[in-house]
Amino acid sequence: MTSILIKNVWLDRDTVDIFIEGNIIRNIGKNLDVNAQQTIDGSRKAVIPGLINGHGHAAMTLFRGWGDDMPLEQWLHDRIWPREAKMTEEDVYWGVKLACLEMIKTGTTCANDMYAMFNNATAQAATDMGIRMVAAPTIWDFFDKKNAGAAKKQTLQYIKDAQKYNSRITFAAAPHAIYTVSSELLQWSHDFANDHNLLIHLHLAESRTEHDNAVQQFGLSPVRYLHKLGILSPRLILAHAVWLDEEEIKMLADHEVKVVHNPNSNLKMASGYQFKYMEMKHAGITIGLGTDGCASSNNLDLIETMKTASLLQKAWRYDPTLFSAQEALDCVTINGAKMLRLHTGKIETGRLADLCLIDINCAAFTPNFDFVSNLVYAANGSCVDTVICDGRILMQNKQVPGEQEILDRAAAAAYRLMKK
Repeated sequence: MTSILIKNVWLDRDTVDIFIEGNIIRNIGKNLDVNAQQTIDGSRKAVIPGLINGHGHAAMTLFRGWGDDMPLEQWLHDRIWPREAKMTEEDVYWGVKLACLEMIKTGTTCANDMYAMFNNATAQAATDMGIRMVAAPTIWDFFDKKNAGAAKKQTLQYIKDAQKYNSRITFAAAPHAIYTVSSELLQWSHDFANDHNLLIHLHLAESRTEHDNAVQQFGLSPVRYLHKLGILSPRLILAHAVWLDEEEIKMLADHEVKVVHNPNSNLKMASGYQFKYMEMKHAGITIGLGTDGCASSNNLDLIETMKTASLLQKAWRYDPTLFSAQEALDCVTINGAKMLRLHTGKIETGRLADLCLIDINCAAFTPNFDFVSNLVYAANGSCVDTVICDGRILMQNKQVPGEQEILDRAAAAAYRLMKK
């Protein structure tokens, strides 16, 4: 069993040692007297839980900068979907490895991912890079029964394939959205998730257009439509959920639905900025943060995402006291862990050893009156020095093994894809 001792690291305004054995944090204290296979000097560093990206499309790193400054619907139909249809399994593999590299470099140890093609390539890339991932193959039928049959068959196959991956990789049912998935397939996804004890990952209420089209097509707003179909449940994780009213928020709370806020993507795609964080929080809804894919938010830096989310709440409500730095950090740590059913999200004994060491010997943390405030408002992902996931060191001294090959292979795949 592997073991790591982190010496003299800053935690909660104190300096401690942290002993990791296997994939578990075994002990935290002063001057620990233990034998470890590897010792890390934590001097001038602070420790935080590994960050959890609640919503993304990892393979879309290959689309970074491809189709910027376009309306959401046009962006999907004209830029993204036509190129995605040409992707190969190798393209997805290297795109996901690039995403994992970027996430590791910026402190993310777990991602809740949704993608339509080659889910095994996504799972394998995450496995090879060492991060945790909920790898969810997109389910959609575009209201065509033939497509629905193919989607069910593909999802069943992916669940069978899941057995070959380690415990860091789990799967979810992932119906894409109410405008791409029929009511019958939405209900099948719900039942499938219940039968296999899976989470459900769904885009919902992302834009005004989606909301208005739902009212026109179904006679109901998006959340009310799901409620009518009977598929609101504690398993359900909604990405975006910008266009909600008070009654819909109560529906989500009553069914213990989780929500992931994607502020940078929402702003860039002009999907909406008045995310009702306070109303959801007061209703008891678990809220996480996500980056979305690199085609719509351009990077996977959750530290940057925390700042945007916090500032947005303060700005549109004209109240600087709202969505504190600590709340932002909670969204990408303990809330994310609760959402994905993981025993992570805190630095304490008995939890999985997913953690990051932050370099506080830099301008962003000088002076360091309030570490969390500096992390959220002053720093960005470049402050991350060391990343450990599942008790394994993925990055140390800001270096990830094999970085250059990943950059080269992913860039080649992207350029080749755009020429097709």
